[in-house]
Amino acid sequence: MEGAELIIQEIHKEAEQKVQYILNEAREEAEKIKEEAKKRAEAQAEWILRKAKTQADVEKQRIIANARLEVRKKKLAVQESLIREVLSALEERLANLPEDEYFDVLVKLVREAVEELGVGSVVIRSNERTLKIIESRLDELSKAVGAEIDLGEPVDVIGGVIVEGRDGRVRVDNTFDARIERMGNELRAEIAKALFG
Repeated sequence: MEGAELIIQEIHKEAEQKVQYILNEAREEAEKIKEEAKKRAEAQAEWILRKAKTQADVEKQRIIANARLEVRKKKLAVQESLIREVLSALEERLANLPEDEYFDVLVKLVREAVEELGVGSVVIRSNERTLKIIESRLDELSKAVGAEIDLGEPVDVIGGVIVEGRDGRVRVDNTFDARIERMGNELRAEIAKALFG
């Protein structure tokens, strides 16, 4: 039996070695799989982090750009508000010029219009205050501009005059309103330059 026992022990020993070999192979394979999975997970985690960082940077830039745009809009709104205040104050000042100073302005405006129209008699329209001033000094104005003057109906303007040929076909709008509108961009630029440098 000893021979059989030796054979059994030898078979047992061989089986044990095979089991150990198979177990070692399985452990190594499992370790490889685990390492590869770990590397893939790390690579995926790194990719996710890079993607998240890129998205965060894009979002940060978007937020900063929006904030800058909002600041610019608010700044422009404040500037526009200040320009409107200055224009409003200018209109108020023009509407309330002292009579003598205003008459001198009216002479220039009417003379300019008469020269542009190239006629010897005109009709002048303006607001009621202006028409009263012109009416009270009609002869003086007529001589100063070298034209015969009739007064037309009042119109709703800050001041200045609308001068028409007698037939009403041609006219020059030299009201303060029209002049401010014609010079709008230039006037706004000058006001902005004075206010904001």
